[in-house]
Amino acid sequence: MTELATRAQAFGLIAEGVAAGLSAPWRLYVARGCRYLSLSVGDRTEWDTWRTHLGCPELSVRVYDAGGEIRRASVAEVVLDGCRISVELVEEVGTDDLDRLLVADPTSIEPEER
Repeated sequence: MTELATRAQAFGLIAEGVAAGLSAPWRLYVARGCRYLSLSVGDRTEWDTWRTHLGCPELSVRVYDAGGEIRRASVAEVVLDGCRISVELVEEVGTDDLDRLLVADPTSIEPEER
């Protein structure tokens, strides 16, 4: 898809990913005018497959306290035809998992390091 000028085209982009075997996002937000499209996924595997499928070069991680819970928000973004597309994953982590917060890919930690 080369143009995301309409909501139908944005939903078509998601439908193409699902047709290719990716899990459907659990939340989808399309801003008015289709200048922003946000997909929320349920786990790191889904996040990795969607960001790879969309070719997202920009990655960011944010850690924050949400009422006593520590959360890690991973966001991958790409801009296609003026539409910013983000794939978001929010994970709850405990204080025993703080080592996961220090690495970009927590699945790369060896089991004995966890």
